[in-house]
Amino acid sequence: MAEAVRVLIADDQALLRGSFRVLVDSTPGMETVGEAGDGAEAVALARELTPDVVLMDLRMPVMDGIAATREICSDASMAGVRVLALTMFDMDEYVYPALQAGASGFMLKDASPDDLVAGIRVIATGEGVLAPSVTRRVIANFSHRDTAARPAPRLVGLTRREQEVLVLIAKGLSNAEIADRLVISLPTVKTHVSSLLSKLNARDRAQLVIVAYESGIAERGMPPA
Repeated sequence: MAEAVRVLIADDQALLRGSFRVLVDSTPGMETVGEAGDGAEAVALARELTPDVVLMDLRMPVMDGIAATREICSDASMAGVRVLALTMFDMDEYVYPALQAGASGFMLKDASPDDLVAGIRVIATGEGVLAPSVTRRVIANFSHRDTAARPAPRLVGLTRREQEVLVLIAKGLSNAEIADRLVISLPTVKTHVSSLLSKLNARDRAQLVIVAYESGIAERGMPPA
């Protein structure tokens, strides 16, 4: 039997924490391992408990969710911990910085229980970005606002095919959809994704999306061959 997905819940509202705990603990294959009421406590508990997923409220006292996410994702001792950012608004100004800080995706707090459970599972496997259409809109919005501050492109060393796969990841396509689009096998796509993660020093697909937008390739697309 597969081990349960271990979840840490970080939210400054006790009622929401309780609701999330009930949902997680009533879902087969999941368990809540701790609760935090602010970002500093979330970091401390994540370091102590090394959960698979942290449900991270972005707006908390003492230390906000962005700073907490950055501390968790930059700490080698918590390399296996994934952060799922939670927000009340799909255009929350905190979302893009949270993804830059290392969050593997985000969901709205009013998502359905089924969607939230599915999101936790996706984040735990590291397979993809959540709510791709919303995520892309948020990333595009903030990358457009911040063009002057973008870092230098990080795409040196990528093959043309890897760049094509990166563009399609940024568009929210799954591995199977990328395979169909490029007329290549699914194992080949997975190999390209693994290579991208390694070459770009990215934790997961969410971070690949960040690189795609910050380098400009997501908006430019691939030039004609």
